[in-house]
Amino acid sequence: MGTPKEILDLMERFDRNRNAYRSAQYNETQLRREFLDPFFTSLGWDVENRQGFAEAYKDVVHEDAIKVGGFTKAPDYCFRIGGTRKFFVEAKKPAVDIGQDTNPAFQLRRYAWSAKLPLSILTDFEEFAVYDSRIKPVKTDKASTGRIKLIPCNDYANRWDEIAGVFSREAVLKGSFDKYAETTRKKKGTAEVDDEFLSEIESWRDVLARNLALRNPNLSQRELNFSVPADKSRHDRMVQMVEQMLSFNKKLSAANTDHERTSLQRQIDATDRQIDLLVYELYGLTDEEIRIVEESRT
Repeated sequence: MGTPKEILDLMERFDRNRNAYRSAQYNETQLRREFLDPFFTSLGWDVENRQGFAEAYKDVVHEDAIKVGGFTKAPDYCFRIGGTRKFFVEAKKPAVDIGQDTNPAFQLRRYAWSAKLPLSILTDFEEFAVYDSRIKPVKTDKASTGRIKLIPCNDYANRWDEIAGVFSREAVLKGSFDKYAETTRKKKGTAEVDDEFLSEIESWRDVLARNLALRNPNLSQRELNFSVPADKSRHDRMVQMVEQMLSFNKKLSAANTDHERTSLQRQIDATDRQIDLLVYELYGLTDEEIRIVEESRT
């Protein structure tokens, strides 16, 4: 498979004006329009929906809405087949060093982890980074954590078959993307979203416990022991709602229409909020303590 002329032209233009593109004045929107849209168009994706597909079946959704830690976030690109998400692309302006900066990598991995996607891409065109999204993201991770590839733009021509062989629309349709995702699955450090859902709840409850201990040194150990709820009926109800949440998320991953996804997302949001309120009620939290919990989740 030869490198498309469009890609060669983009490479030449970027190299010729690299200093200008790296300046603070050149923004992410410009990068997306001038470089990333044509890049992925060359991979066979209908980035601008020129075919006029209905919303539910568009190849590419710009700033798709997903739920991350109780908040709605928007990855720059979501690439889909028949309405099913396959991978996200998060764009950064070239002034950002995506090879070393930890924040963009964490952001992308958190989006893709929450959406249960196996692979996703972080790029500023100057570099093209592929991440294994099945590794649970941690804020303190290095930029290299979970990264499978880091391809500089000067190598796009030499490695075009490698890129297109996994991320082109044709490759995804023929199953090459799924096969590659399976062969690159990490043996250690991975965890499914469902397996981590309850532990995520426990983590922010632990943040609360530590903050309460600092602010209230006279509290007994039992009062700080969040693994032994005082009210069993409410605790059981919370577990039931968590199970509902997991069921809704599985259905959301398999949803085929925008209407179905919107309906499920509303149910997820409502259940998520009910869980929060029940936990707050269960432990008799004050407004200040609730603020501590919610700030720890952002």
